[in-house]
Amino acid sequence: MARNQSYSSIAEEESSPILDGSDRHHALEKMDLQSASTINDHNDSSPWKCRAFVVAAAVLALALVLLPSSSLKPIGPYRLVEAQEGHNFFSFYDFFDGPDSEGSAGYNMYVSKEKAIELDIAKVVTEEDPISGVPVDFVHMSSAPTKNGPRDSIRLEGKRRFDHGLFILDVRHQPDGCGVWPAFWLTDEAVWPRNGEIDILEGVNGQKVAKTALHTSDQCDMYAHVSPRSMTGEFEWITGIPNGFTGEPDFKTAKPADNCWVSAQHQWGNQGCTAVHDRDDTLGAPVNENGGGVYALEWDPENRAIKSWVFSSIHDVPQNLLDSIDSAGLRDASKQVMPDPHSWGTPYAFFAIGEGTGCSADHFKNMRIVFNLAFCGNVSGNRFTRECPALAKKFNEEGIMDPVSTCNAYIESDPEALDEAYWKIRGVYVYERELRLPKKDSNGEK
Repeated sequence: MARNQSYSSIAEEESSPILDGSDRHHALEKMDLQSASTINDHNDSSPWKCRAFVVAAAVLALALVLLPSSSLKPIGPYRLVEAQEGHNFFSFYDFFDGPDSEGSAGYNMYVSKEKAIELDIAKVVTEEDPISGVPVDFVHMSSAPTKNGPRDSIRLEGKRRFDHGLFILDVRHQPDGCGVWPAFWLTDEAVWPRNGEIDILEGVNGQKVAKTALHTSDQCDMYAHVSPRSMTGEFEWITGIPNGFTGEPDFKTAKPADNCWVSAQHQWGNQGCTAVHDRDDTLGAPVNENGGGVYALEWDPENRAIKSWVFSSIHDVPQNLLDSIDSAGLRDASKQVMPDPHSWGTPYAFFAIGEGTGCSADHFKNMRIVFNLAFCGNVSGNRFTRECPALAKKFNEEGIMDPVSTCNAYIESDPEALDEAYWKIRGVYVYERELRLPKKDSNGEK
């Protein structure tokens, strides 16, 4: 969400060995069967040969266990890590209880899980899925008015930390409207921006175009590292930055927001590098009217990329992605369909990270998922006059046209329009690549 927090691909199959725990077991199991076959073929039940086999198996198992973890890389196929659905959804998160951060300054107070349930702003509702026609448990999150003005709202902070992964959100309704600021993002707020931030879904004041934004420390630049053919969207264009000497807005200069550093020159403060979708029906009301959509972000440092997709009609989701979502909750892992981003088409956003790019992979690490619903504040509030002019004129009580106080006054009135400010979520699905030993090239280098 571009703020300073104050809170304390499927790869092609390779011949290299898969060395995670389950596969070690399968390897040893296979060797047991091969050995048994050999003994039977020779009709030799010699205890010495049996003992030799047991010793060999033990040595192999020990070698697999002792292999340095640094030798293994997340380059294998994707495997499901978390399927956040229905009544289990909230168990993956902590509810933050307190005011919004100083960097966001939203006109809201985040509440505990207990209070959220009491206020009926965090719940699971069983409804018929228009896609499958069967009952599905949907997660609902919203807000509630207060006598003091700021709305009671929800901020969820994921319990698990990530250094890479594929993050999929199946959302059937997202908060929308003037003064409304929802977000689904990744961050390590305790050491922001050093460990990075990735905004997957974020919009203010009824915006209709999806964006993916990265916010980092210095030396993370996309310039000359991202081909226009790698994405269907483009980096957001900037103009009107105040002249450093005169303070006057410079509308003669325009540049793409392709530097992820939060203090990059010739970009708005905290803007980061921002890629925007090429269609204007990928966020907010248009998505809700089409029955929801799926947002997917692939954070893949070993393959040197962060990519984003939006399927803004739930009816347009690629079959592989749909099958992955539908099977994620199955207890039998062998029946789960693994996602294949290569089959989803060109992403709308592409960021080059890792070796040989302008942004080293260590700009992003130890991040967790965050959901929140804020109101007004430093983004939605400051843009309220420009993006919601009719309401700004109506609620400009002090006559000084202060955008934030005007936005706050609108929120305090508890308009019916805020009935649209709610999340309805089918699920969040997180996958990580299997750890494998990289293959060596012809020179013997990995």
